[in-house]
Amino acid sequence: MPVLRKTIISPKNHLLSMRYASVAGQFYSGTETALRQQIEDCFTHRLGPGHVPKLAKERKGRIRGIVSPHAGYMYSGPIAAHGYAALAEDGFPEVFIILGPNHHGLGSGVAMTAHDFETPLGVMQNDKELAAAIHNGIVDDSMLAHRHEHSIEVQLPFIQYFSNDRKFVPISMMMQDYKSAIQVGQVIREAVKGRDAVIIASTDLSHYISPESAKEKDTMAIDRILNLDAKGLYDTVRKNRITMCGFGPVMAMMEAVQGKKAELLKYANSGDVSQMAEVVGYASIVVG
Repeated sequence: MPVLRKTIISPKNHLLSMRYASVAGQFYSGTETALRQQIEDCFTHRLGPGHVPKLAKERKGRIRGIVSPHAGYMYSGPIAAHGYAALAEDGFPEVFIILGPNHHGLGSGVAMTAHDFETPLGVMQNDKELAAAIHNGIVDDSMLAHRHEHSIEVQLPFIQYFSNDRKFVPISMMMQDYKSAIQVGQVIREAVKGRDAVIIASTDLSHYISPESAKEKDTMAIDRILNLDAKGLYDTVRKNRITMCGFGPVMAMMEAVQGKKAELLKYANSGDVSQMAEVVGYASIVVG
């Protein structure tokens, strides 16, 4: 069933637009109780970090960017849990910017939206002031690009599990060439000056190839990310035909963060969860 854009009236009689969950009950559990349990299971899974972390009371600020997968929680959730465990222990920032690929080809080539997003864990509020600042240059305002897109939505419950008082801005990228990604990163870097922000790049790695081929190709891409080499990542993905769906968001994140160090927390593929001949690769990487 398509997700419809609805409006509600606030107590102050302002019209608020809400982006309702598109993949709840599919990519992740559709009720609050079941989803909280599912997230805890991702943390304690044999492929996960092995414990449910506590959110630090004070922000250390060592983590400024994350690469996180976005498949169904059954497959990629334990890998994503590594990044969110590290982030929780580092302390949450004031605001998140979440970049994801546009899988459906709808809306603008690069699109933010000022809509709040709802999941079974509640409403994740959009930082509308920051969204307005990001709506600049190459970045359009297009709700259509976000309406059915899962790559950003599946990141939200991991944040909401710990806290529902942080705001975010979503950016969907259909255009993933190097020039466009760098421009997106530059817009973000300028917009977040003076703000405590973490930028999440949502991506899976190789799609539907043998586990051996996936590991070989994904290692090439991961090495470029660990070297904070955005152009090298782009060239490597293109040259080796790596079916990484969100290399544009990762390049944009690296450009925005201008980090000094990246660390691979976990790599695995869907075949590590359930035996299969063709797998999808996942990695959790933090950038500081």
